[in-house]
Amino acid sequence: MKKLKAIMAAILAAAAVIPFTACAPKNSDTITMSTNAEFEPFEYKEKDKIVGIDIDIANKIASKAGKKLKINDVDFDSLVTELKTNKCGFVAAGMSITDDKKKNVDFSIPYFDAAQSIIVRKGSPIKSRKDLNGKKVGVQQGTTGDIYCTNQDGKNDLHVNTVRLNKGADAITDLINGKLDAVVIDDFPAQKFVSKNSDKIVKLPEALTVEHYAIAVKKGNAELLNTINGVLKDMKSSGELDKIVNKYKSSLENK
Repeated sequence: MKKLKAIMAAILAAAAVIPFTACAPKNSDTITMSTNAEFEPFEYKEKDKIVGIDIDIANKIASKAGKKLKINDVDFDSLVTELKTNKCGFVAAGMSITDDKKKNVDFSIPYFDAAQSIIVRKGSPIKSRKDLNGKKVGVQQGTTGDIYCTNQDGKNDLHVNTVRLNKGADAITDLINGKLDAVVIDDFPAQKFVSKNSDKIVKLPEALTVEHYAIAVKKGNAELLNTINGVLKDMKSSGELDKIVNKYKSSLENK
């Protein structure tokens, strides 16, 4: 009987270990960032690598945490889900702080102020943001431009026919081909698209909106958020963040 009890105790002890083993973090020497690498100069593909402003910042965060950086490249509107399902530790993707997103993620301190720019074809009758009313406007799905133009709560001053696409580049192609009246997208990629197609499209001087970019973590992940905020504060105070932004901005202008 004693022998049987000993065997049963050993089995139960082994069974108790299994759930903890199954839940143990894998690749604990890495930290995963999720992004959408279609947003130059913040994140984009250069040959077989993902590079950009957010990647440089993310590498600083990983270094501070004593880990190697791993990058998940997904659709922009899947990024919050990546956090909720523990597929990443943080999101850096030129993501704007909004009240809706605050319900689902915790944001770092802002690291960049950005404008939503308006792009139209050359010779377009659209000369200002108010001229967008009633027009067919392309946006990248899940972005601030999408949220503003879709205007689900009806509180915004503009009412447009919003066409939602997975990539900003697809919206620009549709604009050039006459399928859209305008495209609303963040200012940096807007500059890039216009420079590549300067004979066909222009960026209006007036912005649609101005917002603040931040890094997102899963709700309640205070430890990682504190690490990220510390890195951003150090990068701001040392001038390193400005250097990174200017490096990629110069690269963008010279392409």
